[in-house]
Amino acid sequence: MAAAAVVCTGWMAPAAVQAKTFKWASQGEIATWDIHSQNNALQNGLHANVYESLVYYNSRTFEVEPVLATSWRDISPTQVRFNLRQGVKFHDGSPMTADDVVFSLNRAMAPTSNFSIYTQGIDKVVKVDSHTVDIFLKNPNPVLLRQLTELRIMNKAWAEKNNSVAPKDLKTPEENFAHRNANGTGPYILESWQPDQRMVFKRNPHWWGKMEGNVTEIVYTPIKSAATRIAALLSGEVDLVLDPTPQDLPRLRASPNLKVVDGVENRTIFLGMDQFRDELPGSNIKGKNPLKDLRVRKALYQAIDIDTISRNIMRGLGKPTGALVAPQVAGWTESVAKRYPYDVEAAKKLLAEAGYPDGFEVDFACPNNRYINDEAICQAITAMWARIGVKAKLRTMPLVTYFPMIQRYEASIYMLGWGVPTFDALYSLQSLVRSVGTGGDGNYNVGRFSNERMDYLVDRIKVETDAPVRRRMLTEALQLQNDLVAHIPLHDQVIPWAMKKNIDLVHRADNRIDMRLVKVN
Repeated sequence: MAAAAVVCTGWMAPAAVQAKTFKWASQGEIATWDIHSQNNALQNGLHANVYESLVYYNSRTFEVEPVLATSWRDISPTQVRFNLRQGVKFHDGSPMTADDVVFSLNRAMAPTSNFSIYTQGIDKVVKVDSHTVDIFLKNPNPVLLRQLTELRIMNKAWAEKNNSVAPKDLKTPEENFAHRNANGTGPYILESWQPDQRMVFKRNPHWWGKMEGNVTEIVYTPIKSAATRIAALLSGEVDLVLDPTPQDLPRLRASPNLKVVDGVENRTIFLGMDQFRDELPGSNIKGKNPLKDLRVRKALYQAIDIDTISRNIMRGLGKPTGALVAPQVAGWTESVAKRYPYDVEAAKKLLAEAGYPDGFEVDFACPNNRYINDEAICQAITAMWARIGVKAKLRTMPLVTYFPMIQRYEASIYMLGWGVPTFDALYSLQSLVRSVGTGGDGNYNVGRFSNERMDYLVDRIKVETDAPVRRRMLTEALQLQNDLVAHIPLHDQVIPWAMKKNIDLVHRADNRIDMRLVKVN
C-alpha cells in the first residue's frame, strides 16, 4: 500500500465568494442518522455531508485521497499506520483524536452494525498516540483503503454521553440518540430532520477544509411521487432531482431552463431468491422449496423479457446485463455479462423437468421508491412469469420498511440493487453470495444461497495480493454465480440528474452528490 500525499488536493480550491441555498429531491428517505446502522447508498451519501472518513474518493478521478488521515504507510503486510489530521473539530467543538477513530472502527464491527462488510479483514485498531492509529489485518488486504472510504468517524465521548455506543439495530424499533442526531467533522452540520418531509444542513464554519462550491445551506426533500418531483423542479421549488423518470427526460432535456447530466452508475439491479427454507411461506407447494432447484431459478430467469423492460420501462436508463456487477468494477468481463436468452418455451420445459408443469405460487417483494421504476419493473416481471404458470404475489413497500424486512429473511423473491463503493467485485461477492457468517460475510445474502466453491473463492480473494491472480478469481466467482443462478441479474442503471442550468456539480458513478463541489451560479 503506497504512502499517501499529505495534501488533500480534491477540494482545496479557493472558496467561492457568494453563499447560496441548494435544494434537491429524490424519491427516497433515509432510515437513520446512525452512521453504522444501515448500509444504504442514499443514506451514506447524505451522511457524508456531516461525517467524514479517514480517506474518500476524489469525485473527479475516483482515486482514494486523504481526508481525516493525512498519510499512511505499511509497517508490515498486516499493519498499516495512519497519521491523523490535526486541528479537526467535531460540530460540538471537541477535537477529533485517535480515540474517536479507534472507537468508530470498532463500532462499525459491532453486531448491530451493517458496515462489517467494510471492516472485513481488520483484526484490531490500535491507538499509537493522539494522532496516530495502526490498523492490524488478519491477512494482507488489497482493498483496505477502498473499504475505509465508507467508514465514517463519530465522536467517542458524544456517543458515550448519549447512549449511542452501539449502532441502532434497524431490525428493531428501539432508538439511540445517534438515530436522530448527528455530530461529525464534515463540511455541513445537520440542522434538522423531519422524516419524510425535509432535512436541512448548514455550512460548518469551523470545517478544516476549503470549499470549491458556494453552498451554505442544503435542503433535501424526499418526494415519493415522480410527478410531484418533476413539478417541483419545473416550478423552481427545487434545484435538482436526483432520479427523474425515464418518461420525463425528453421534456426536461428540451426545457431552456434545465439541463440533464447522465452517467452509468456502478449499480446492478437483480432479483434474489430464498434458497434456504425447506418450504416457502405462502406458496401452494408444500413440503419443498422450488427455488432450491437450479432449473426453476433458470426458468424464472429465461422468462424475463429484459429487452422489453429496457425499452418500455427503463427507456434507455437500464443496460441489460447477466453479471452481478457493473463494467466499472474489477472482475467484470464481457463474457460474465452475457445473459441467458429470453425463451418462454425453454422456461416452461425447465419447470416441467423440475416437477412444476403447472407452475407454482410464490411471494415477490419489491421496493417502490428506491431504484428507477422499481415497482413498474416488478409488475412487468410478474406478468412475464404468469406466462409460464408462476403466480408471483407481488407486494411493494417504501425502502425504509423494505430493507429491514428482507434482512429479516421475510421475502421469497426480492429485488435488490447493489452499488459497489470499492469498485471491486469482492464487495458484491462477499455481501451477496458468500454464505452468511461473520465479518460481513453474506450480510445481504438474504436468499441465504450457499456454495462451498464460492465460499472458497471469496475467502481467497479477500487476501490475494497478486493482482492478475486475484482478478481471475473474481471473474471465476462471478461466473459461478451465473452458472448457479444464485441471483437473476437485470440491468446496470444509467443515472440522469436533472437540474437548473445555474447549477454546477460533478456527476459521480455512485449517484452521490459531493456538496463540497456544488455551485449555485
